[in-house]
Amino acid sequence: MKLSCGVILMAGLLCLGAAPLVAENAKKLNVLLICIDDLRPELACFGKMYIHSPNIDKLASQGTIFSRHYVQAPTCGASRYALLTGHYGPEDNEAIFQRANALGKGEDLPVSMPAWFRQKGYTTVSIGKVSHHPGGRGGNNWDDDAQKEMPNSWSRHLNPNGDWQNPKGTMHGLAHGEVRGKADAMAVYQSAEGEDTIYPDGLVTETALEQLSVLSSESSKPFFLAVGFVKPHLPLGAPAKYMEYYKDMKLPKINHPEKPDWVSTWHASSEFMKYNRWGRDPNTDSDFAELVRKHYAACVSYADAQVGRILAQLEAKGLKQNTIVVLWGDHGWHLGERGIWGKHALFEESLLSPLIVTYPGQVELGKSSEAVVETIDIFPTLCNLTGLDMPADLHGESLLPLLENPKASGHVAIAYKKSAKTIRDQRYRLVVHDKGEVELYDFENGQLGTENVASSHPEVVERLSNQLINRIAQHPQDKY
Repeated sequence: MKLSCGVILMAGLLCLGAAPLVAENAKKLNVLLICIDDLRPELACFGKMYIHSPNIDKLASQGTIFSRHYVQAPTCGASRYALLTGHYGPEDNEAIFQRANALGKGEDLPVSMPAWFRQKGYTTVSIGKVSHHPGGRGGNNWDDDAQKEMPNSWSRHLNPNGDWQNPKGTMHGLAHGEVRGKADAMAVYQSAEGEDTIYPDGLVTETALEQLSVLSSESSKPFFLAVGFVKPHLPLGAPAKYMEYYKDMKLPKINHPEKPDWVSTWHASSEFMKYNRWGRDPNTDSDFAELVRKHYAACVSYADAQVGRILAQLEAKGLKQNTIVVLWGDHGWHLGERGIWGKHALFEESLLSPLIVTYPGQVELGKSSEAVVETIDIFPTLCNLTGLDMPADLHGESLLPLLENPKASGHVAIAYKKSAKTIRDQRYRLVVHDKGEVELYDFENGQLGTENVASSHPEVVERLSNQLINRIAQHPQDKY
């Protein structure tokens, strides 16, 4: 089915903004933002009971789970742009650097989330992969102080490199300092004996613990601490002790593993396939597919352990009762669904990611909101929860009404890549291709959104297309 729509420019809604918290102490609340790369909702608290994730599960029991949180783009840089600016933006991994280059040329651009909090008196600290590059710098090895991804945003922007030598080495690092040269010479998965620090994320945790000690000693000033973990990003490496949870387990079958036979954003999983796979293909080798999924699960449990250590330190330093905690996955990830191993598509599996929010004084604990929400909603939400005013140009909506009443309604979610745009409401996902083709997926009454039903529901296609166009018309994507 074709839809004549021309080239669609992305936009967002003006931030509706629930009333800010009025308690005087609310203005002094700290923020701990935990970002986990390539983490789909592969967690026990999201219904995947075979996953060992006790620390994130405990966090979820103390706050609100957003079970229908959708990112703006199925790739790291563009998704993190939306998180850090509260805006729809460029579609590719260079989105944040494109913004930095525009700032360097003197363009007057909307303020970033960490810069806003810094302007309001917060100490802002970033550790690991929060923006696209771990440590937030450019240059050949991503360590050039003259090339910052987020200028004027962070009081301290840190990335421990250890045996991996530089931030670029940590991004795709395996155990004991192994860095990626040619991808086909690096194992797609690994499970090495040793402590958490044999992989880069263990060093990120150690640095986060140190910074929490420093920040607790600076109690006269609130902090905004962002900690970013790389795993379960490729290659899938984690200490062997985390593989023990899955070694003898039989995982559930892969849902709808078939490649779509209609025009879609399907791709051949090139990021995954370029690694050393020992000549094996998970789409044709079920035993290999099982091993890949188990190594992904081990990486999730490894990330969960790092989260647990940070949350324990937050409590040990007496900071928990005065700190908002947000745990966010930067996009989804296919584990064989639709024949894809990775992200970069506009299917549900690429765009659905975990979001958990806890804050002091929260009444509704351990509840799950099934309302559709977006990553751009995090910035206005944190403004509400801290009692700060918020920039007038934000594209998202505060989640405070949903935090106070998880049964409240959400809104549609927008996502994009260079060839297509998509809109998701409570029941349907519509994908509109730049050349006019459309996909429509139905998720109601047990439907898994596996069939393109656009031709049988033209009225839904028209309604969602109009919603997409109207939402876009209010605020175009930031372009540089």
